[in-house]
Amino acid sequence: MLPEPVCPDEPAGVSGPYGHQPYVRGGLAAEPGAGIGAGPAIGAGAGAGTGPLAARGGGRAAVRRAARVRRASERPEVFRKLLPQALVVAFLAGGTSAFVAYDKSVELDVDGRSRTLHTFADDVEELLEDEGVELGSHDTVLPARGAPLSDGDEIAVRYGRPLLLTLDGHRRQVWTTADTVGGALRELGVRAEGARISTSRSAPIGRTGREVEVWTERTLTFLVDGREQRVRTNAATVSGALEDAGIVLRDEDTTSVPLGGFPRDGQTVTVMRITGTEKVHEERLPFVTVRREDPRLLEGTEVVSRQGRPGLRRDIYELRTVNGVRQKPRRTSSEVVRTPRAQVVRVGTKELPDSVEGADGLNWRALAECESGGRPDAVDSSGTYGGLYQFDTGTWRRLGGSGRPQNAPAEEQTMRAKKLYMDRGASPWPVCGRKLSR
Repeated sequence: MLPEPVCPDEPAGVSGPYGHQPYVRGGLAAEPGAGIGAGPAIGAGAGAGTGPLAARGGGRAAVRRAARVRRASERPEVFRKLLPQALVVAFLAGGTSAFVAYDKSVELDVDGRSRTLHTFADDVEELLEDEGVELGSHDTVLPARGAPLSDGDEIAVRYGRPLLLTLDGHRRQVWTTADTVGGALRELGVRAEGARISTSRSAPIGRTGREVEVWTERTLTFLVDGREQRVRTNAATVSGALEDAGIVLRDEDTTSVPLGGFPRDGQTVTVMRITGTEKVHEERLPFVTVRREDPRLLEGTEVVSRQGRPGLRRDIYELRTVNGVRQKPRRTSSEVVRTPRAQVVRVGTKELPDSVEGADGLNWRALAECESGGRPDAVDSSGTYGGLYQFDTGTWRRLGGSGRPQNAPAEEQTMRAKKLYMDRGASPWPVCGRKLSR
């Protein structure tokens, strides 16, 4: 409780302790009997009242200051009674006690820029509003916004920064309050020891953000040439990890996983030593036979007017040996080198003549038995003569036959033998010709 001020006796109804003038300090007058909320607030600055106009003029911070003054005006009656006397003492002592009671000295660090402030704010949020510091959803402040302020407090504000991070091939956007790449990686829990980073760890991250690629260090095991080989690598591909391990692939060598794939931590990769040759296989393609009726040929007669020709397909097979084990042949290509050509056969539809005048009465059965044993398809050992009557091909065709005589019906062979007899007699059959007259 403040002590009662000591002053000379005063006439009743005077306005101040030493005369008829009101109390004056710094050019501001306090009317007798007025509460603390009725006049200017001590230490709050000139013109800082508590009415609606004051709230509108100073914004939210002014409203908070007015609320503090209002709370002070609602203190117990005894304090209000003692306040005028206490103010006299405070003014006489230098007028600083009330100012000291509300003023606080704090350290405000905004994104690395620090300064010392004197403030009447009650909490961190009010201080930031007074200083015009606006916070976004990714920004941080310590202590928290609602924390009360005390003299000597330190407040740290850190702005959020967008970071487009590609971590081991996975791309995503994250937020960080760190102002360097190294600080951001530590904040995000990314293991940077041994990692390959697209930029320096000390590179700054501005408020607009940055793009960073990080390939962490991993352990791989290669099974190569019958032994295990481990390697620590930050390569982005299996191929790069092979280079780090000093393993060289030759010719057709490959690995059990794609060379362009991402090497995972703890992964085991087999190196496959491959030797191989090629084998060419050719296959004949059969032709088809097309039969066409021909009214100019005697019935039962078939003549090949165009010989068929088989096609040819060429297949190439790969013969591989993987780590000394022969693999199943694999066809790598197939090509039709020559297409098949159809065979065309003319089939006779003309009726056979009943007889050949002058030769019908001869013993053609006996001649056939003598020449071929009575077999229409008979062929001599040299392949020159064929059929019932052992025609050579030239004679057969001069008689109007087609193809080979042994392929023609027996009736046609007999009819053409009769024609040959009418033309040359029995001379074409020097041994068996005499059978005709028996």
